[in-house]
Amino acid sequence: MSNQVWDRMSKSLEGIVNIEEARVTLLDEKRLPETMDGLIQEAVFGDPDVQAAARWLIRETAQAAGIRPASIHELYVARGRGQIEKAFTVPAMNLRMLAYDSARAVFRAARTIDCGAFIFEIARSEMVYTDQRPTEYVAAVLAAALREGYRGPVFIQGDHFQAGAKKYAIDPEAEVQAIRDVIVESIGAGFYNIDIDTSTLVDLSLPKLHDQQKKNFELCATLTRFIRDREPAGVTISIGGEIGEVGHQNSTVEDLDAFMEGYNAARGAKTGISKISIQTGTSHGGVVLPDGSLADVAIDFEALRKLSARAREKYGMGGAVQHGASTLPDTAFHRFVEAGTCEVHLATAFQTLIMDHPTVPESLRLEMYDWLKKNAAAERKPKDSDAQFFYKLRKKAVGPFKKRFWDLPREAREEIGADLEKKFQYLFEQLGMARTAGIVKRFIKAPEIHTPRPAGGIRKAKTENVDGLAD
Repeated sequence: MSNQVWDRMSKSLEGIVNIEEARVTLLDEKRLPETMDGLIQEAVFGDPDVQAAARWLIRETAQAAGIRPASIHELYVARGRGQIEKAFTVPAMNLRMLAYDSARAVFRAARTIDCGAFIFEIARSEMVYTDQRPTEYVAAVLAAALREGYRGPVFIQGDHFQAGAKKYAIDPEAEVQAIRDVIVESIGAGFYNIDIDTSTLVDLSLPKLHDQQKKNFELCATLTRFIRDREPAGVTISIGGEIGEVGHQNSTVEDLDAFMEGYNAARGAKTGISKISIQTGTSHGGVVLPDGSLADVAIDFEALRKLSARAREKYGMGGAVQHGASTLPDTAFHRFVEAGTCEVHLATAFQTLIMDHPTVPESLRLEMYDWLKKNAAAERKPKDSDAQFFYKLRKKAVGPFKKRFWDLPREAREEIGADLEKKFQYLFEQLGMARTAGIVKRFIKAPEIHTPRPAGGIRKAKTENVDGLAD
């Protein structure tokens, strides 16, 4: 990497930070927020050398300010040991669009109610169609924390690191290697929370539960060992498993026991998972009716209660995880707390808020829909109305139109951010997240993890076909 890049970075931050070979020192912390808007633009849209330098600089500056990527593992196992009296459900948010502005809104909402336990996540499939690789996503989140004056551990998670069932059936080693590759990339970027999803390999046609879950728990254990062997010093990555594929048959306590008995035997001496994802009646993005509205969702909260209790009491985990919940009515979210749910994953509602926001020009939406007609037509089902097709597939247009949304006028992005902040704060309050910062501080110690200044630019990610992977 040329000295010109570092000279330009140093000049733009003169008097604010000092850039050293393997770390950054702060000179004027109060001026940090004013630098982030420009720096994150370079981290996302600069040329490869500038991207690499900006992403490294954001992460090292965040560490110097006390903002560090962290694992939520110790918080969850403390809950499994009964050491946390307060009832709450941790929100895990997939920021598909405007990641920097959206994360800023999260941090503002968190500071308002003294919330410390919340997760930023992105799925293996989302990395592709939203055009956000792990180092970019981490940069956006940490820059947002610096911009908003947040201090403390930041939980960033790989969601649905999933084995595609069709690909696995054709070439299992190639599919497992693809998961290993994204794990290595993500840990290097600062993802210290990883959800392994091998539930796609569950075979419900087999008569015995152990046999139904066998491929699932064996591969989950294999990937657990792979992750544990690559943990940075001082970090126990929070790993999640999954026993029921979202959108399919609801999970039972017996399913959990079959999975955990096989998994615990297969993982050997390595530390195990800290939570378990289950199916309770939801689907990713909701079920879209022909007029574009969403069908009502009936979540089995009793199953959530039973499985969360079993996960804590028998296996020492934080509890059960609910996927596909962001399209539920707002009034339903307090029920996750009542059911003892460990974590709830939220994505589509935030994407919808941004795409349908009144400040977004209608002409931009129409351009996206024209793009989908040309580029996603093969994924349209014969009976889909236009409204169903656009709703289900418009996430695929996020990456191609990413810069167009980042380039919306500042006033428009501020209005979107303000509405997102209201949404996040309401959800946090419903999930019992107020005054959890002190609990996080009690159990989570995030070490400093430095890397040398990058010598080269960001390399283009290998193109991956993620059709069929959950998000």
